[in-house]
Amino acid sequence: MRCNKILFLAAIFLSFSTVALGKQASSTTALSQAGNQTSTDSEKDCGSNPAAPRETRQAADREQRPPQPISDPVSQAETADAAPAAVNLDQDLKLLEQRQSGLAQCILAADVQSPAQDSQGACLGELLLNFEARHDGEPERDIPIGRLPGSSAFFYESGMTIDADGAPNAYHPDNTGLDDLANAGTPGRWEGLAKDADGEPIIQGPNDPYPGYYVSATALADRSKPFNDPTRYVDASKIPFVVLPGGMARQLGARPGDFAVTFNQRNGKSSYAIFGDVGPYDRIGEGSVALAENLGIRSDARNGGARRGILYLVFPGSGNGRPRTIEEINAEGQKLLQAWEASIPPAACTAQKPARSKEGNQGAN
Repeated sequence: MRCNKILFLAAIFLSFSTVALGKQASSTTALSQAGNQTSTDSEKDCGSNPAAPRETRQAADREQRPPQPISDPVSQAETADAAPAAVNLDQDLKLLEQRQSGLAQCILAADVQSPAQDSQGACLGELLLNFEARHDGEPERDIPIGRLPGSSAFFYESGMTIDADGAPNAYHPDNTGLDDLANAGTPGRWEGLAKDADGEPIIQGPNDPYPGYYVSATALADRSKPFNDPTRYVDASKIPFVVLPGGMARQLGARPGDFAVTFNQRNGKSSYAIFGDVGPYDRIGEGSVALAENLGIRSDARNGGARRGILYLVFPGSGNGRPRTIEEINAEGQKLLQAWEASIPPAACTAQKPARSKEGNQGAN
């Protein structure tokens, strides 16, 4: 995927997140009291100038336009296969975020005065839910999950922890596998391992890929193979897949085998993926070793990952519940992404006149 496509999608994500988080902030007195002078000035400008939201939107739209193609054929040949420069992408995203932030402030400032103005925020995306991410049982941060009107695909931004489940060398009884054995559960409560009838983890035999290692399991599996066969499961070291909390996935209509697209805002890299495993109910933002490698993220399941800056776009109902080859994942993912892009009408914001939603995003489906 080209850099300008990533910028286009990042613009949508940033627009949605800015407005969603802005509306959360505007609903709490404490946060409004702690607002900085810049936010206050922006609201004053919007209030005093009715044309400010339109002007700010036009500035933001200009930043979303794809870069002009390089006219020098030699330069094109040299850069065709090169990864987009991280520094330039970061600069573009920061500038875009500033534009979108100003737009969001104008929308929020005009929200009380003009019901029609709320449609401008709605065209950036519907807030489906705020996922409360936790760490060691304590709330860490809320991650808005949204979608574009008329689309079932949902998106969010978070970090990425690395999942090695499904790899035949993921876990070893002596804790020498790709991942820490503690991440597979504990005796009597194994979650990332295939188990026998007594609940004991299965160890690979001499004819298996990694004799002596545990058989590591994933939610997505080839049901035609025995449960003790390591190849039944999706190999995290080879297949790019995302991990979603089970409850959230069910709520949004996604199931293992559906397709996804991921983007790394820091370096401009992207990858198609499949929904391959179910994770903890209170954690979001996880991907396989292979997915991390595609995105240019440190792929060590023990110490790798990224704290923020990974965009996820998931297509519920797009799979058949079965593992897929990399070629199939790429082909299906590309078709879904192109269809999703084509479904975004250029004049969506001016044509759409939805009813005002109630506080707490009760109007979102």
